[in-house]
Amino acid sequence: MIDVQERKPKHAFKLTRVGIIGIKKPVSVERGERITMLTPVIDAFVDLPPTKKGSHMSRNVEAINEIVDEAVRKPVKGIENLCASIAKRLLIKHQYANYAEVNMNADYFLERKSPSGNKSMENYGLIAKATIKRGDDVKKSIGVKVIGMAACPCAMETVKERSKSKLTVTHNQRNVASLMVEVPEKYDVEAHDLIKIVESSFSSPTYEILKREDEADVVMSAHKNPKFVEDIVRDILSKILEKYKNLPDNVLVTVRSESEESIHKHNAFAERVTTLGELRE
Repeated sequence: MIDVQERKPKHAFKLTRVGIIGIKKPVSVERGERITMLTPVIDAFVDLPPTKKGSHMSRNVEAINEIVDEAVRKPVKGIENLCASIAKRLLIKHQYANYAEVNMNADYFLERKSPSGNKSMENYGLIAKATIKRGDDVKKSIGVKVIGMAACPCAMETVKERSKSKLTVTHNQRNVASLMVEVPEKYDVEAHDLIKIVESSFSSPTYEILKREDEADVVMSAHKNPKFVEDIVRDILSKILEKYKNLPDNVLVTVRSESEESIHKHNAFAERVTTLGELRE
């Protein structure tokens, strides 16, 4: 059959990423003694040289299926490791490519207790990524996306000043924070630890189930711990340094925080992309 992909393109430009997005597959992940079934959404790309009209995208699906089928039979240590295995397989299948990238996103649930002790299954986001250049080692990333609460310190001080009292009232914000850590393949970072770091950096955690006493406790706790969106990013960075003293300086860290404003029509945002070495300096 005619291989149209091998024809020369009309405009001979290299493309940075070509591939497939939105593939869903069941995956079995083992951390310690716990095995969890996840259904990540998978994106897989390679670069495309200027001499080729198209990429053989069915090979991406083959690479995903081959690696994921193995993971269903034998649990993997983390979806970031799965990304790394698929990325390596992509370069084997696409001999013309010099770069491969795989991304995964998955819902993840952990049992949490409200201030009064009520249990609920709380939803978090898992983020994983792996990239590899031909001839180099693979780089893998694991990250989390967490929803919490922020209480504005600026409005709190303004209210105190204008009311001539010690009122500690302010407007609340739903904060969505993400933390991504890129490490060499031989290192592993536990997603549970990342969730703990992010969740402890809000003014207060949030919960699916809250009774009236719980609501009061959450609000009071947040107002005792007011934070800007910038404070949340800096607190996460500080805890990363404390937690990962043994990781090398070239580990890349990306922290984002977005507060969904309650009294503005816009949101507040802060970010830091850095290495552990830069933070240590």
